[in-house]
Amino acid sequence: MNVKLDTKEKFITMELLEPLFSVNMADDFAAEVAGIQQQQPPHLLLNLSMVNEIDAEMATLVAKLQSDSYKKSHSFVICCLNPQVESIFKTLHLIEDMNITPTLSEAWDIIQMEEIERELLSGFDDNEI
Repeated sequence: MNVKLDTKEKFITMELLEPLFSVNMADDFAAEVAGIQQQQPPHLLLNLSMVNEIDAEMATLVAKLQSDSYKKSHSFVICCLNPQVESIFKTLHLIEDMNITPTLSEAWDIIQMEEIERELLSGFDDNEI
């Protein structure tokens, strides 16, 4: 699996550099996501702009990993889907529950807003009576 990682202040960007995101990459992808979540910051922005094709099994895995990330209070935003890839997520009825943005800058904004939201909500938890 060929990826480019870029660490920012609040998140890590992972860009897949291959046109096919296939199920034979599942173990490597899951390990990469798990490794990112062990780092600081644990938040992930997945850029799929280079991907033209995705297996149904891989799309399902991406959705599951994103859901699992949010359960751990980690952001995981996907951006820059090509129409063919987006249609797979739609066909599988996954897209409604996923955090996907059309552009990289919108994904950055969402991750930063989620970080602010987590900070604000943790303040409420600390001040409960």
